[in-house]
Amino acid sequence: MRGGGVGACSHANMDIPAASPGIRRTRASVSGRVVAGSDGAPQARRLVNTLVELERLLDESSDPDNPPAERLVELLTNAQTIAVVGLSRNLEKPARRVPSYLAAKGFDVIPVNPHADRLLGRRSYATLSEVEEPVDLVLIFRPSEEAGPFVREAVRRKEEPSIWLQTGVRSEEEVLDARIRGRIVVQDLCIFRVHRVLMA
Repeated sequence: MRGGGVGACSHANMDIPAASPGIRRTRASVSGRVVAGSDGAPQARRLVNTLVELERLLDESSDPDNPPAERLVELLTNAQTIAVVGLSRNLEKPARRVPSYLAAKGFDVIPVNPHADRLLGRRSYATLSEVEEPVDLVLIFRPSEEAGPFVREAVRRKEEPSIWLQTGVRSEEEVLDARIRGRIVVQDLCIFRVHRVLMA
């Protein structure tokens, strides 16, 4: 990916299209179950390959307590609405390119950036607390030293969304507290790379 900084994914030839409405492809087997059918064996092999590749990505993360591969599959398969804290106005930054990719894949991406009125064609909220619609996942693109309050803010949401801190972002105390409270939290992992594995 061109451009460094918070959330940069170390992935060669990262090709992220502009944000446009799209249909998010899903796989019958990625919920952690192999669906029976005439092509059950190929589906089983694809699932095994997916989980192996996800485990490799998890091994690259600095957090050994991240959810297992099966849980990541379930999380991204079931998520529809993603609130992105720190979605950037800069088209070259990972904090803009990754959310644009997710929007192009059919996720409902809600920008949270107090310095913008509109991003990706929709209203940008100043804070996560101002987002009125339920969200399935809170994706955080902020430096580690600034991430803690956003994790706490996500934990306070009544719909109990999962929380994802992008590559290079960690918030030890707040993440531990969120996990103790039963929240699913991923940190220091590139959501783009994980989603690309699911689409392979």
